[in-house]
Amino acid sequence: MRSGTPLRRLRPLRAGAVALVLSATLAACGTDRPDDSAPGGGTPSSARSAVAGADQLEACPATPSKPPVGDGLPDVSLPCLGNGPDIRLADLRGPLVVNVWAQWCGPCRDEAPYLAQLAKSGKVSMLGIDYDDPRPEIAAEFAQTEGLAYPHVVDREKAVRAALKIAGPPLTAFVDADGKVVHIHRGVLTSQQQLDQLVKDKLGVTP
Repeated sequence: MRSGTPLRRLRPLRAGAVALVLSATLAACGTDRPDDSAPGGGTPSSARSAVAGADQLEACPATPSKPPVGDGLPDVSLPCLGNGPDIRLADLRGPLVVNVWAQWCGPCRDEAPYLAQLAKSGKVSMLGIDYDDPRPEIAAEFAQTEGLAYPHVVDREKAVRAALKIAGPPLTAFVDADGKVVHIHRGVLTSQQQLDQLVKDKLGVTP
């Protein structure tokens, strides 16, 4: 990893082979998701400590405090899906790829192998945001099975919704070295080539 990036990565986890049929359009999942009353609910901070498999995920590192950046990530702190401290998004600098996902989102599962492969390259920092998700234990299993070997935080209350204009997952944001969100891709990533080209065009990094 290039020096100075705020998020570290461990060795990639074993990737699973999950394939769902894509819709004709590259639409996001929208806001439909399982009912909050499903087992495993509760606030993100209380749920994460008891989530089965959380200790198998990439730990969230401590990040140095930095002033918020205009056009940067929102100034909110989110709890880690795995182990580690909360992450204040405004502290993060790039080159960084932030992927908003949920375990109930079919297109999120379709694009997961491309994100896992990008993480293996070690060329950019990566962060996942498990969004509007009432089942953290399934989210942890999904991240582990798909080999998403980078830190993930939990945003069950949709704290980043307004800032990133999220209609629903998936959504992928590209953050430059100054902390600015230089591009947001809405909807599913359809190929490794597409993701790698976005990283090259928006962040100046060749995976």
